[in-house]
Parts: sequence; structure tokens; C-alpha cells
Amino acid sequence: MIDVVLASGSRARAQVLAAAGVTFDVAVAGVDEGAVKAGLLAQGNGPREVADALAELKAIKVSRHRPGALVIGADQTLDLAGALFDKAETMAEARDRLQHLRGKTHKLHSAVVVALDGAVIWREIPAARLTMRPFSDAFLDSYLAGAGESILGSVGCYRLEDEGVQLFSRIDGDYFTILGLPLMGLLDLLRRYGALDL
Repeated sequence: MIDVVLASGSRARAQVLAAAGVTFDVAVAGVDEGAVKAGLLAQGNGPREVADALAELKAIKVSRHRPGALVIGADQTLDLAGALFDKAETMAEARDRLQHLRGKTHKLHSAVVVALDGAVIWREIPAARLTMRPFSDAFLDSYLAGAGESILGSVGCYRLEDEGVQLFSRIDGDYFTILGLPLMGLLDLLRRYGALDL
């Protein structure tokens, strides 16, 4: 059976893949995401293109060192009216981020790219639209106190798997896209290459 490698240190992505029954190794690509993002944005690329380029870069970089393996690169960007937002680094930044998103609709672009022997063989870049309800500051403070620093691992400072779902009034899109690893097309590809049973 062909080897599968996840080119990401994301615990959430690893959990999604493992829960789906995929056997895989993890190999962190070691990409300077900040520098790559800055360069792409300076060239006029938007959040969708940034997610795609980073996912591809991760997949290809690891694939060059793992011949014969299917290497999965993934990246997610938050897009509010065309502006890209990075992960918050502190709880104060997380509070500001959620206040900024409150009452508005944003997109999550989740790119997944698969490389084999250093070349891209498949990609998908779906988006989900999420509308935050106009929650109170009291609710926000309670949410942040309960969620803790785990939310700093999410670009939107929320996790739909827990109380973060209460921040929203409407969600349009695939659940796995929101988690950062679009899964249905990826599982189909893995089956076609013999990494999963048909």
C-alpha cells in the first residue's frame, strides 16, 4: 500500500485524517509562512491564492524527500472582504479579532494539495462562509475564559467542535473545510491511488 504523509504540524488536521481511518506519517515542511504570505500579498494575491500556494509549497517540499509517497499539504486563510487575517498571537489579539468579526460574514479558504515525487497531482480549494452573530461583550469574555489559549491555533480564534459554534448565526460550507482539511475529495484520491480500500 502506498505511503501517505501529512506535511503539516496541525493537530486538528492530523485528528481529522486519523478519525477518517487514514494511516499516515507526519513530516512538517518547515516553510517560512510569514515570508511567503508577505511576498504573495505584495504581488496582489488574495487569501484564496495564498492558501493554495502555501499548501502546494508544503506538499512539494516534503514530497521531494519522500519518494513514492502521497504527500498532503494544506493551508487555511481567513478572508474578510478580501483582507487576509493571520492567527492571533495573544488572547488580547483574539478578543480584538472576534470583536472585529462580530456581526459580519467571513470566508475560510481551505486548500489541500497532494504531491507525488515532487509534483502536484491533485488540489482542491473550497471555501466556507461563516456569519457571526452580534454577541455581547459579556458572552465574548465568558467564551474566551472557557476556551483558553487553544483558540490561538485557529485563524478565526474559534473551534466549531466546542463552544465556538455559539459565536455563529449561520454557516454555509463543508464541516471539514472549516476544520482546515477538506476531506471528501481527498479520500477519493487516496482510494484511487490504493492508499485506502475501495
